[in-house]
Amino acid sequence: MKPIEIAKDVYWLGVVDWNVRDFHGYSTYQGSTYNSFLIVDEKITLIDAVKKEFADELLESISHIVDPKKIDFVVSNHTEMDHTGGLPRVMHRIGEDKPIYCSKMGQKNLSKHFLQKWNYQPVENAGELSIGKRTLTFLETRMVHWPDSMFTYLKEEKILFSSDGFGQHYAGPERFDDQVGDAIMEHAKKYFANILLLYAPLILKLIEKITEMGLEIDMICPDHGVMWRQDPAKIINAYVGWCDQKPKRKAVIVYDTMWHSTEKMAETIAETFIEEGVPAIPMKLRECHRSDVITEIIDAGAVIVGSPTLNNGLFPTVADFLTYMKGLKPLNKVAAAFGSFGWSGEAVKLINQELEVMKFDVVDPGVRIQYVPNEESLEPCRELARKIAKVLPD
Repeated sequence: MKPIEIAKDVYWLGVVDWNVRDFHGYSTYQGSTYNSFLIVDEKITLIDAVKKEFADELLESISHIVDPKKIDFVVSNHTEMDHTGGLPRVMHRIGEDKPIYCSKMGQKNLSKHFLQKWNYQPVENAGELSIGKRTLTFLETRMVHWPDSMFTYLKEEKILFSSDGFGQHYAGPERFDDQVGDAIMEHAKKYFANILLLYAPLILKLIEKITEMGLEIDMICPDHGVMWRQDPAKIINAYVGWCDQKPKRKAVIVYDTMWHSTEKMAETIAETFIEEGVPAIPMKLRECHRSDVITEIIDAGAVIVGSPTLNNGLFPTVADFLTYMKGLKPLNKVAAAFGSFGWSGEAVKLINQELEVMKFDVVDPGVRIQYVPNEESLEPCRELARKIAKVLPD
């Protein structure tokens, strides 16, 4: 991709990965981008690299602006390989002795990722670096979402280079939020739900810190997806809302099924919720990717999980999902379990155990139906939905 000037002498140099469909267990059905940025000043500065496979494409983009050897400084906001995999190729081209500015933890992590003895320059939180007419300010964002993470703020242009914050896995011809419109918010929500939800308390503190520092932000440039130039406050405010995890009057029924018995239970629960005025979404795990399920769960007031019993345990997709959700630690949910069984029926008990570990409010022991449900045996499913509907917020 050719570079795009996003402000005077400030360039987007990203690459578009049209074909990536899985990002460590997260479905990226519309691909992604790996964004890199170049600031041309007295000291020409490259902010972040790209995935290893795209290093030559990044160097070609730089060549449209300057000879890569003229780059003076490199800033590495985050060590993860989708942003540093191309760094060895880039450093080899621009000069192995060029300073790399990173957090203190970034220096430790980079030195463990790469064998090269690079010229690391660890920075202080709120530390500044003059590159000529412009000044960079570094903001430590530890555990958002790695220990080494930081943001870089270009003071004069009021641009925040936000690494993995405020990003989206989205590949398209657009580079800015206003070119996509409101549709980009669903991609941003999915990214937050699956990458950053675990760190919601830290993100709220970070946003408070940025506010206290009085940083004016005219543009946010994440390392994935589009840049926010029309209304940067929109995505910041959305993050505050997602971090708060205020539950809506909404239920997500997550399940899988062997011979459709558990599916009939899920559909009955969903239909009853709708009759009770609760928006409900049944999501079968072999049809719905776990990352899409989590995106729906983030603002749901109720999570109801169903599984048939298989070999005295959970159906594999349900066990997988519960492990995935447990790692992300969503908050403020009421929950319950259901499932069909043939002769032993442990699944409901096992689901309840996982829900309790997640500190969900398990409001019912759960519903079990042996073999194939009929209208009479489905009545407890209806009662379960009605019970949960009564405790959801209006």
